[in-house]
Amino acid sequence: MNDVKIETIKDIEGFLKTTERLDFRKNNQEEAYKWINKILIKFEYLGKLKKSEKGVVRKYIIRMTGYSKAQVTRLIKQYIRTGYIKTRKQKKHKFNKIYTDEDIKLLAYTDKLHNYPNGNALKNIVIRMYKTLYKRINVNYQKTKPGVERNIGERRKPMPEGKPGYLRVDTVRQGDRDGEKGVYHINAIDEVTQFEFIGSCPYISERYLKLLLEKLLKLYPFTIIEFHSDNGSEFINKIVCDLLNKMLINLTKSRARKTNDNALVEGKNGSIIRKWLGCGFISKEYAGNLNYFYSYFNEYLNFHRPCGFSTEIRNEKGKVKKLYKKEDYMTPYEKFRSLDNCQQYLKKGITLIMLDKIAMRYSDNQLAVLIQEQLVNLTKEALPDYFLSLKQV
Repeated sequence: MNDVKIETIKDIEGFLKTTERLDFRKNNQEEAYKWINKILIKFEYLGKLKKSEKGVVRKYIIRMTGYSKAQVTRLIKQYIRTGYIKTRKQKKHKFNKIYTDEDIKLLAYTDKLHNYPNGNALKNIVIRMYKTLYKRINVNYQKTKPGVERNIGERRKPMPEGKPGYLRVDTVRQGDRDGEKGVYHINAIDEVTQFEFIGSCPYISERYLKLLLEKLLKLYPFTIIEFHSDNGSEFINKIVCDLLNKMLINLTKSRARKTNDNALVEGKNGSIIRKWLGCGFISKEYAGNLNYFYSYFNEYLNFHRPCGFSTEIRNEKGKVKKLYKKEDYMTPYEKFRSLDNCQQYLKKGITLIMLDKIAMRYSDNQLAVLIQEQLVNLTKEALPDYFLSLKQV
């Protein structure tokens, strides 16, 4: 900026009467600060200037730079205090980097291994892995018949009152192809702990179901008190009833027009079976392969996969609202261990030490890798048409 002709206070006053605001500071703040320094020194702002003359210099600086009166006052105070005006380097707050790129990749890898659970479940998996030290330590198909005319089983909602051993059970068919029915999954889940065991059978007949149900019920580490299903004839029949009577297990069935009576297991059908195996057709001949896969998968579900456990809040009108908090995510086994005096519910011959060894046998990721490998092998054989579309680790 060329202002060499401005030599006196009168020159400044004449300039102010004839010149509009220039505002050159927008182009270069550092240049503006140097120019202000130069003007204050040139006119001896700290020395001989009177108060009125200082006001003229201030107006001149405002006119030339475009700065506000308050900003010019601040800059002049800085000049009076330090003898110069300079730009301040802005110090931006920076957060310390805690997680490396490798940490982020490992988190994404873990998320993929466990088939992309929700955020709270994934967080729980990572916390568990951090806190825990792991050690290596031919019958014809029979359609489901409505059981409304059968007097087998009691129609009521299970009321476990915080005790394990109250199962919700349902069947899931794995697709159709050219009129052929796919394999069937039997899903059984405990209402309180969410202990879950799944098995497969080629047909949904009473004969096959009895063998599979007997096997699944024996897998539970705690005593089974009640067996609840919908009204389908695959469970509401004399053969299943005799089996449960033999094992001293009560049989209950869903009430009419009460769709939530068996909602827990129906939700798990979607979030577990459908999510991991999809809806594609799997032939009946692969029931054995599926049960081999489930021998690993059931351990993963119960000892390594966190579930959400709701907290119920009742309002003034008596309506119950279920909330899921971060601290309410834990594995079914952790939930069982959290019960008061949980040993009292264990079957004879089962101890917590035995269950702890199973829980410590693999880390969450180690077993998840094994599950993914087994799933790939199963998919290659049973779902060749869908293999390329599945997520692979």
